[in-house]
Amino acid sequence: MLYLDGPAYAQTLRQLTLWTHHVLLPVYGREVTSQSPWCPVWWEHPEAVARLHGLWLAWGDLTGPGSDMTGPAVWHRDHLSSVMDTLRDPQGPFAGCKPGMHRPKEKPTVETMDPFGPPPPPPPPSPWS
Repeated sequence: MLYLDGPAYAQTLRQLTLWTHHVLLPVYGREVTSQSPWCPVWWEHPEAVARLHGLWLAWGDLTGPGSDMTGPAVWHRDHLSSVMDTLRDPQGPFAGCKPGMHRPKEKPTVETMDPFGPPPPPPPPSPWS
């Protein structure tokens, strides 16, 4: 999902949104509190999109046609709780979001220079030297 763009990203996000809104949240979307936040615009949080996408793919693999009868139990045990606990953690991606209010997150700063790449070219000479 993180490597998709354009129409492929839009289509996948649409499918993920339908699953999240019509399967996941009606069954597993517990009450929103300060200790268990949920963002009303979760798709604005790249971490949430990535985690929910993985959860959705696991759902399809473990509960879809041809899956084992124990697939849903495996999905609950191995996938659902860890994703939902991470997303709804008070320090998680939805920290500061509340019903009706989205709070964008500050991204960590990253050095612009690639520490493993070639050294940057020297700066051009100053016209005043």
